[in-house]
Amino acid sequence: MKRVLLLMIVCYSHFVFSQKDKTLFAYGGQVTKGFIKYTAELTNKKKPKICFLPTATGDSEYYINYWYELCSGLEVEPKVMKVWINSTTQKESFEEVLMSMDAIIVGGGNTLNMLAIWKAQEIDLALKKAYDKGIIIAGGSAGSLCWFKAGTTDSRPKELTIVKGLGFLDYSHCPHYHSEKTRRPLYHKNILEKKLANGYACDDKSGIVFLNGKLSKSVSLDSESFSYYVHQKNGKIIEEKLIPEILEE
Repeated sequence: MKRVLLLMIVCYSHFVFSQKDKTLFAYGGQVTKGFIKYTAELTNKKKPKICFLPTATGDSEYYINYWYELCSGLEVEPKVMKVWINSTTQKESFEEVLMSMDAIIVGGGNTLNMLAIWKAQEIDLALKKAYDKGIIIAGGSAGSLCWFKAGTTDSRPKELTIVKGLGFLDYSHCPHYHSEKTRRPLYHKNILEKKLANGYACDDKSGIVFLNGKLSKSVSLDSESFSYYVHQKNGKIIEEKLIPEILEE
């Protein structure tokens, strides 16, 4: 009996200590040098491998070149994972690529199309495995919206509409909070009408770090950009400004 009990304690201890914290960094706008540098710091690695996913812009060569330009001079090993590939040129699975990284950054663009491609290619499942493993997950615009339960997107014609995300974070989300004038009032309206859950909004140069699904800290590239917790109480919107740590651009 003592031996069985001891074995159970050892197994439980191994389970507890083998679990890694799940870190997700969501920011409101497009990828910047400052946000890449901060993502690298979150890995606690000397020269981390960071993979950029430009899916939302259709693997735009301009965006890919811009990524490498931004990474120039930083202590990172930059990678790119394209989805417009074929089996004769791509010898690693998407999962194998993602699971070998220290961090993954998702770019902006068309959220709806990006999610459709990810699901068709099972990249969504690979990203969840990477997240659960403790690989840092990050991104802005479409690259932030995708991790939440839902939010508003410009991915469809005519107007902003609601899109469901992957649900890694159990909140709604609004990127480009003050830079695009229709974002904030529509986000408030959708929360009041319970079309969206309470959630987090980010200005373009501000972001939020979530640790194991919960708010950890807010960061910003300047003193004029903020993130907010937006929720409704007694039929009114409450907008709580999160005081950020200012990052170096």
